[in-house]
Amino acid sequence: MDAMNNKAIVITTINPPTEAVSKIADGFNDKSQIIVIGDRKTPKDWEHRGVRYVSIEEQRDMYPEFADLVPYNHYCRKNIGYLLAIQSGAHEILETDDDNLPYNDFGLVVSAPAKLISNTKYCNIYSWFTDRNIWPRGLPLDEIRSKGIVNNNSFSGNVGIVQWLADEDPDVDAIYRLTTNDRVVFERDKSYVLDKDVWCPFNSQNTLFKHVAFEALYLPCFVSFRMTDIWRSFVAQRLLWEKDLYLQFSSATVAQERNPHDLMRDFRDEIIGYTENKKIIDIISSEKLEGLSEYEKPIALYRSLNNAGIVPDKELKPLEIFINKIVEYA
Repeated sequence: MDAMNNKAIVITTINPPTEAVSKIADGFNDKSQIIVIGDRKTPKDWEHRGVRYVSIEEQRDMYPEFADLVPYNHYCRKNIGYLLAIQSGAHEILETDDDNLPYNDFGLVVSAPAKLISNTKYCNIYSWFTDRNIWPRGLPLDEIRSKGIVNNNSFSGNVGIVQWLADEDPDVDAIYRLTTNDRVVFERDKSYVLDKDVWCPFNSQNTLFKHVAFEALYLPCFVSFRMTDIWRSFVAQRLLWEKDLYLQFSSATVAQERNPHDLMRDFRDEIIGYTENKKIIDIISSEKLEGLSEYEKPIALYRSLNNAGIVPDKELKPLEIFINKIVEYA
């Protein structure tokens, strides 16, 4: 990868090239390497100009053990795209989905200076971008009114992960979609950073990981489908704070035209999050990480969730392979 062009965009798909993929490919292939990871349901003849499409056969050739450990027909196969991006020399990885239509500022740092949110344990980040009663998927339901306070001075610390929002059909839980389901357009040109020990889930929809946070990329493969990226986000936040790094949320740079979902199935998959996310955060918060390397820390955090019976034993092997690959490519 060209040193002046060291960002990779990673997508998974089971569909023919969508409008979103076409717009990303046409608008960004001269700025970023675009990697699309296929699955068993992906059309065999998938191709698009400016995109590096990786079939299942190629995935197995590149990462023979890991590729078969990661479940098929699951978006955690994005993990293979992360490894390929890092192996190819990416210094930043921007992940999105094939139903997110990019704006012109997709993947660009917001021009407005970020403000720091503090004085709360939980933060409904959406409440800083709209006055609508809406909250991000994975936020404990009894914390949807938690907001914190904003320091009006510009934030001067280092950001490791940026989550841009999505307009129209943003990332929310099934309860919101079943009861309200309003279309939302968030306020523009705003950016906030969460202070240490302020928790808010982030997703895999429109998210940038800088190279200093690559060890936080792993999407758990054997947990509830609707909690995969949410539980990763909790692990990632603890890992950021260990390195004196921060999580930033910025105004939407995509509009989601959501692929069809069974909302009651989503609800069933989210129940464990409604009941256990606070417990998970408490476990991650209290785990002792002193003396561990940056690559040992994510393994320790997932092991703590395994010891609590939240993450199954079979999660640990692909996690360890993933982390060892990052160490190899570093």
